[in-house]
Amino acid sequence: MELAARLERIRERIRDAALACGRDPAAVRLVAVAKTFPPDDIRRAAAAGATDIGENYIQEARAKFEELSGLGVHWHFIGRLQTNKARQAVRMFDLIHTVDSAHLAAEIDRAAAKLGKVQPVLVQVNVAGEATKSGVAPADTAALVSEISRMQAVRVQGLMTLPPYFDQPERVRPFFAELRRLAGRIRELALPNVCMDSLSMGMTGDFEAAIAEGATLVRVGTAIFGGRG
Repeated sequence: MELAARLERIRERIRDAALACGRDPAAVRLVAVAKTFPPDDIRRAAAAGATDIGENYIQEARAKFEELSGLGVHWHFIGRLQTNKARQAVRMFDLIHTVDSAHLAAEIDRAAAKLGKVQPVLVQVNVAGEATKSGVAPADTAALVSEISRMQAVRVQGLMTLPPYFDQPERVRPFFAELRRLAGRIRELALPNVCMDSLSMGMTGDFEAAIAEGATLVRVGTAIFGGRG
């Protein structure tokens, strides 16, 4: 199947999943995850209607960004971000999904201020407390968001999570539901410079379950671009 056909199939599944739970399909944005794939594949995805591109690694993304700077897509950073790469991330990305500490947020704040930019971010939450994954603990999330809210050049737009992997997507739903409830509790705090409009959750194997629990950004790679060598 050609890339354009795979992309359209994912769009159809997103639409069906949203309608099945009474949501507007337009409220769910598809982030096409292009890590390890070359610029030509991103061009093909954009030509087929992809508007949001996700990357995991700064060095790889930098080369693509320079080559594709006029493509007119939104760039999402969805990988683990080291503080010494914050300036590069701010220069390239429209939304950083993986802020998990005040220290990282402060580096982003300084870099954005120097560039005269206000950087939208999501706070990454480790909903299952997995030692192998980044993210702030759910119990500490509101305090972190509150601390970031006092920064001048960072805006928290929501939360992101990478839940445990299960072969059965329905087993992941409780983790997505927990992120949605956490976002609701933070929204009630009415913190300055914070909105909880975005929930980045769900990937190729479980995005339909994520949509049922309120995802607004789903990150899909292999189902669009194919298997990674």
